[in-house]
Amino acid sequence: MVTEILTFLGAMIVLFIILKVISIPVKIIVKLLINALIGGVVLFLINLTGLIALDITWITALIVGFLGIPGVIIVIVLHFLL
Repeated sequence: MVTEILTFLGAMIVLFIILKVISIPVKIIVKLLINALIGGVVLFLINLTGLIALDITWITALIVGFLGIPGVIIVIVLHFLL
């Protein structure tokens, strides 16, 4: 009886540690997805207005995806500089 309880507690501790290690990357991935979604919507809305014609390439998608709104600002500044 005592061995079964200790085994169960040990398994729960191991499971807790594994879930804690896995939850960190999941939080980072969710944050990147939210940044990418918001940045992509803003980039689309800017193109929709017709004031600035930004090309949506894989480079601009990466910049906006990783940085979000600041990435959109960087893409706009680079558009005017280059």
